Amino acid sequence: MAIVKANGIRIACETAGDPRHPALLLIMGLGMQLTAWPDDLVDGLVEQGFYVIRMDNRDSGLSDKFDLAGTPNLPLAFLKTMVRWPLKPAYTLGDMAADAVGVLDALGVRQAHVVGASMGGMIAQLLAADHPERVLSLTSIMSSSGRRGLPGPTRKARAVLLGRPANPADPQSAIEQGVKVFQVIGSPAYPTPEKQLRARTERSIRRNVCPAGVARQMVAIAASGDRSAQLARIRAPALVIHGAADPLIPLACGLDTARRIPGARIEVIEGMGHDLPAQLIERLLALIEAHAHGKMSPDSTARLFEKQ
Repeated sequence: MAIVKANGIRIACETAGDPRHPALLLIMGLGMQLTAWPDDLVDGLVEQGFYVIRMDNRDSGLSDKFDLAGTPNLPLAFLKTMVRWPLKPAYTLGDMAADAVGVLDALGVRQAHVVGASMGGMIAQLLAADHPERVLSLTSIMSSSGRRGLPGPTRKARAVLLGRPANPADPQSAIEQGVKVFQVIGSPAYPTPEKQLRARTERSIRRNVCPAGVARQMVAIAASGDRSAQLARIRAPALVIHGAADPLIPLACGLDTARRIPGARIEVIEGMGHDLPAQLIERLLALIEAHAHGKMSPDSTARLFEKQ
């Protein structure tokens, strides 16, 4: 792992594979760290011949935290969003996209295939729109265009996402909360055993935890609003992957994202929720490889992958 100077801040990143191979940048979602990308997915991408780059977004993992900006009042921020009052975020998703460009610069990478999940998909979209010369292809997974009127999380998913550990000072309590989150938002057709969820959550918490950073990222998402205009500017080949059973960012959001990007292709996976379950890694690898190598015909027709 390395700490690089990117966009004026320190960003933690990790690489795998041969740097002479085509680069592929992975950008994770809200509050998640680079370690949230499944090892089997990273290893599979390396085997496919990619130079894989993972990064901790600002305010997460081992990257710089924006604690001087304070902890935002989330209820007030979301109220302002509802009535269309301007927000004053500590930073924007555009700033986070610039961080990604800075990571590529620091590693001497001129262009990369970019894959983003959830909030990472939003960042990847802006990277492709605002820095087209750096993006070979875009893959947006379980993400959204941010267009007003799209459905939001289910009541249960929203409640668990905004929930807090019973005892925030107790790591075990934080682990229990983390497990609960992924049990609610995970893929109903591809459940992850609780033992694995617990081990994964403990690993993440022991590496770093920053609740205030998650709140600041939430406000950055809210402040970014409708990205339809930016999506319309994307010229890189685009693939949108979305789970039909996503309770956090419903399928309609993925379908709308694909409609807003010229020539984008949409792949809908039946039974997939808001996670990257082990049972779907081979499918995701096949989609990313085919897309990055130009073996998929761009279109806007939803293609459904059903559980075998």
